[in-house]
Amino acid sequence: MRSFLVPLTGLTCLFALAAAGCSADSGTTSDAAAGPAEPVSPSPGTSVSPSPTTTTVTTGYAPYVSATEASANDSAGSPATYNLAFVISDGSTCTAKWNGTTAIGNAAVKSRISKLTASGSSVRVSFGGASGKELATVCSSASELAAAYGAALDAAGSTKADFDIEGTTLTDSASVALRSQAIAELQKSRPELEVSFTLPVMPSGLDADGLALLASANKYDVQVATVNIMTMNYGETYTGDMGDYAITSATATHTQLKSVFGTSDETAWHAMALTSMIGVNDIANETFSLSDAAQLRSFAEQKGVAWVSMWSTFRDQQCESDVSDQDDAATNCSGVTQSSGAFGKALAG
Repeated sequence: MRSFLVPLTGLTCLFALAAAGCSADSGTTSDAAAGPAEPVSPSPGTSVSPSPTTTTVTTGYAPYVSATEASANDSAGSPATYNLAFVISDGSTCTAKWNGTTAIGNAAVKSRISKLTASGSSVRVSFGGASGKELATVCSSASELAAAYGAALDAAGSTKADFDIEGTTLTDSASVALRSQAIAELQKSRPELEVSFTLPVMPSGLDADGLALLASANKYDVQVATVNIMTMNYGETYTGDMGDYAITSATATHTQLKSVFGTSDETAWHAMALTSMIGVNDIANETFSLSDAAQLRSFAEQKGVAWVSMWSTFRDQQCESDVSDQDDAATNCSGVTQSSGAFGKALAG
């Protein structure tokens, strides 16, 4: 998923929330569909305990919001959690900053977070995104990287970390391994830390790089709560219904997760999240409509998906024709006919 500042065209032993003693709540993808990669076997000696069949999961709603600037649509749908986007490097050092420019301890950001959580909602710090440099690409050691991640979490008062890994960062095996080591180290001192990975997807499922990232997390015993797939930007050849594509992508990924982690149908669904780009996408022929949002919400509830999300609350409003020089469907409006906050309400159910 894109940065708020720079518009772009463009698990371990599953899963901590359902399996005790096992490693376990957007995006630019390739235009060409990649077939499912070979399954990654769980680490030797690792066991997965499927959640009981009686488990009931309430699908949450957790939109992506700007950490530095409020939107009038932030509270639409009464989110259970807000995904704060994005913490990345300051550009050249292992220093965590919001969007690479704003200090993590900035007073205005702290005030904003306090307002978001005043009604009981929690916040999840999202690291990475489509712009700038993810911290793992510039930090020199796992301990230094873990400290940078931890500092951002402490500044936000959060026990939830989202790692939105895409583009060239996803293909950088060195940073993938370093990130896994750092997260594992961080969880040793913060066993309550809930980790999600946000990854690009196609209707065929996760690609080889996404599966390799999960294998890396498994190798270093990261406890992963959720795999959040970005159901968006499939490519110019995908001209069909975006709601159907999202469900097809989720179903394919579910099959992959079951194979990778040797877990049950139910557990794999509970440990999945779905994030859509509302309205017009970066690909001209792709438009995610309000009916698509309602369709995806219904599907998520039926399957017991952990949470659904969208990019982003700033875009959850109709573009104003009389201020077209200020409107940009890529950053501050959806590009479709809607009332303000309508996507948030549809995805919240």
